[in-house]
Amino acid sequence: MILGEFMNTIVSKLFTPVKANRNWLLRVFWLWFITGGVYYIIEGLWRVRSNGGWANIAMLPVGGLCGVLIGIMNENPKFARKKMVLQAVYGMAVLVVIEFVSGYIMNIVLGMNVWDYSNRPFNFMGQICLAYAALWFLFTPFIIWFDDFLRNRLWNDGEKYPWYKNYVKLFRFR
Repeated sequence: MILGEFMNTIVSKLFTPVKANRNWLLRVFWLWFITGGVYYIIEGLWRVRSNGGWANIAMLPVGGLCGVLIGIMNENPKFARKKMVLQAVYGMAVLVVIEFVSGYIMNIVLGMNVWDYSNRPFNFMGQICLAYAALWFLFTPFIIWFDDFLRNRLWNDGEKYPWYKNYVKLFRFR
């Protein structure tokens, strides 16, 4: 149900007249670049803490894609009206699928060895695991807030509210 609405939003944006489409594509580019950059920094700090390395630059477009897709879902009023716990579940699903597909391409097909979860419990092909899926669930409310924050700051669009509001909703099941 939500996937169909999500795909309809993307298709309608891609096939609108070129002038309106250009503005939307420019916004998507900036959201992709900014959210990807923030994700790249967070991923880098996580890796420094855990194994002393830094994130692969390929994580920037992957993180940007995650941010843009969750932002597009968040633009849909039916999605935005859902309880935050459901929004987090949908966001987690999108993030896990992107993590698997990008991991399969980068790690298995191209042999880049960006990450390997094969030593973690409940992993699938070493590309996704249950522990990181839980982290994506917890990270989704922040991504939703960050998308709204960027839209508000850059284009006076989107809501303005404190970042922790989504977590209050999440843990109160609102």
